[in-house]
Amino acid sequence: MHILFLSTSVGPLGSGIGGGVELTLRNLANGLAALGHSVTVVAPTGSVVGVRKSVASMVGLVEVDGELHVPSQTLDRSTPLTVPRNSVLNNMWQRVVELSRAGDVDVVLNFSYDALPFVQASECAIPVAHLVSMGSLSDEMDSAVDAAFANQPHGVAMHSHAQARTFGSGIAQRVTIVGSGIDVDAYRFSPTSGDDIAFVGRISREKGINDVFAVSALSGRRVRAFGVMEDRAVWDAAVTAFPDARVEYRGFLPTSDLQRELGTCAALIMVHQWVEAFGNVAIEAMACGVPVITYDRGGPAEIVRDGMTGFVVPPDDVHAVVNALSRIGSIRRDRCRAMVLEQYSERAFAGRVAAWLGSMERP
Repeated sequence: MHILFLSTSVGPLGSGIGGGVELTLRNLANGLAALGHSVTVVAPTGSVVGVRKSVASMVGLVEVDGELHVPSQTLDRSTPLTVPRNSVLNNMWQRVVELSRAGDVDVVLNFSYDALPFVQASECAIPVAHLVSMGSLSDEMDSAVDAAFANQPHGVAMHSHAQARTFGSGIAQRVTIVGSGIDVDAYRFSPTSGDDIAFVGRISREKGINDVFAVSALSGRRVRAFGVMEDRAVWDAAVTAFPDARVEYRGFLPTSDLQRELGTCAALIMVHQWVEAFGNVAIEAMACGVPVITYDRGGPAEIVRDGMTGFVVPPDDVHAVVNALSRIGSIRRDRCRAMVLEQYSERAFAGRVAAWLGSMERP
């Protein structure tokens, strides 16, 4: 297949603004190309896909100018999705429509969490599939996802059952669940660790920064925080609220640097305040041998095997996180990596997505 990727519209690929969807897109480009499929990525100007040299000839990039969109998670549920005057998404979509009519592309795979590709999919001359990156955040997107099924009965996939359920039972029963995956070889296994714990994610309210500081203050452990500094005010408020916490901001790191830092940590904590669609950082950590402690909220709770690869604790219970940290030594780090190799490799993920895309019905 020749697959046309429509990227996120909130930032260039490689900037970190798009969060986990950037890693998902890159891993799928690598994985699908390794399976013999060709991929063309349509993305905002300044994007870097970052595929491996071995498959670079199979992956192309079309950069498109335009004003970036506001991330949906920053808006209220009833607020209409903002479309800038010179929308990069509108411009990318027009390029996708043009390419779909060129005759050498088989299917479009949309990564953008925005209504336009869902409701205007019929403009394309080829099937349009949507890999939804987040849970239900707006009434407009719920309607858009529902509308996508009218255009393509098998056209919507999500990463986890928990994510799908946020859209209601009607949608949850129709979507395809594909999970996620990473290039496990890019993550070095660390059989031992120090005492530090890790947090990986955008520095924002929904990622639970306040709870990260609370866990540090209660446990006495240092936390290394990695990710894009999206909301400095949230970080500063947590610093003020928890003066005894030891949380060090280490910035947004490329995978090669992040995995080296992660591997030296005793655990990764996931204390998100919203429903994570999947939680790629969980499988990144476990690929390094690092156990994961997560709230029982969203996709991460489906990834972590409680008592085997980490601990699943009640949502918003920082004391439960601290208690789990005291037992983290009981988790065998080799089991963490083995589970990722078995279920969440890049090849396995790409295979699931390729099978789904192959089921698309032509318009």
